[in-house]
Amino acid sequence: MTTIAKNTICLWYERDGEEAARFYAKTFPDSSVGAVHRAPGDYPAGKQGDVLTVEFTVMGIPCLGLNGGPGIQHNEGFSFQVATEDQAETDRYWKAIVGNGGQESECGWCKDKWGLSWQITPIALTRAYTSPDRAAAQRAFDAMMTMKKIDIAVIEAAVRGEKPSA
Repeated sequence: MTTIAKNTICLWYERDGEEAARFYAKTFPDSSVGAVHRAPGDYPAGKQGDVLTVEFTVMGIPCLGLNGGPGIQHNEGFSFQVATEDQAETDRYWKAIVGNGGQESECGWCKDKWGLSWQITPIALTRAYTSPDRAAAQRAFDAMMTMKKIDIAVIEAAVRGEKPSA
């Protein structure tokens, strides 16, 4: 019997929910694919036996991928924010998402190939723009506003009031 979480994020996919879940499980720690449920009968977006839903976890967060067909698109109103420890981890997640058919956006945001938004946010950035030193926070924020993928060295230089070295 399937254990049902009290609160689950349901993500609508046209038809690739299982592929997305397997990508997230391969890419992020504390992520996995659980049960895959097939449609017991035909439905508007598919046929009996097609994958209807897939239970998965992304970094400890329970999710359900629903293969609901076309018509519903992901947008930036919902995103996963991933707090990264260092530049290597930031680069690894960015490359995994963007390099797998995704696209870059601004200020550490990117979209995966299914249109789901991700914020790849170094902890150093969050600490910088929330600093009690408001001038340093402003410099870090201004530096971030010029970036796509976050460059921690540039953020840290901005906090110190230095120009980044070339």
